[in-house]
Amino acid sequence: MPKNNGNSRNQRNDPYQLDKLFVKFNHTPAGIAWRWRTELLTLTSVAAALRWLDTWVTLTWAAITLAGLAVVVLAVPHSRRFITRRFWCVLARHRLQRLCYEARLHTRSGRLPLVLWTRPTKVGERTWVLCRAGICAEDFEAHIGELRAACYARDARVTRNRRWSQLVTIDIIRRDTLAASELIASPLARLTAHYPQLALVDGDEHDPAA
Repeated sequence: MPKNNGNSRNQRNDPYQLDKLFVKFNHTPAGIAWRWRTELLTLTSVAAALRWLDTWVTLTWAAITLAGLAVVVLAVPHSRRFITRRFWCVLARHRLQRLCYEARLHTRSGRLPLVLWTRPTKVGERTWVLCRAGICAEDFEAHIGELRAACYARDARVTRNRRWSQLVTIDIIRRDTLAASELIASPLARLTAHYPQLALVDGDEHDPAA
């Protein structure tokens, strides 16, 4: 009886790999709009702002006003952190969708998992993914290495919802909040580096064999 090595969900051992080479992806307008919703919303907001300012000033001054507002937003630490975290959320969503395409984490009809929502956390981002029929949390766990590499992350964790098994939570770990940002050197180490005899005297005083 063959021994189960615990990696049966790995797509590298998928017997349908040849069949998946002929999968055709149907990109519907609704699916494209959902995947690029943040960019479309941003462009729509900028166009609406330009349109509104154009009724008061010229188009050139409207563009200058929006550019100055963007500089102010990026200069304020709180808003800059907000924009930066949202940028990483958008990037993580696109990289996750690309990983599902490249690693063949999709159905035989060419449907990718649905990325519902991505929000920033203290260590990175957290993404909720809705698996379609034929995909499960174990498929993502089999590609942890590819997942953290695709998202430019330190690590990645996959958690299956206890009640709804088709709902998967993916945590992208980018930083360690417990790690020391600056190492403080010991003053005694610097002192003994300049005066080695102090270390010898201290060692003789505490040596039980002396």
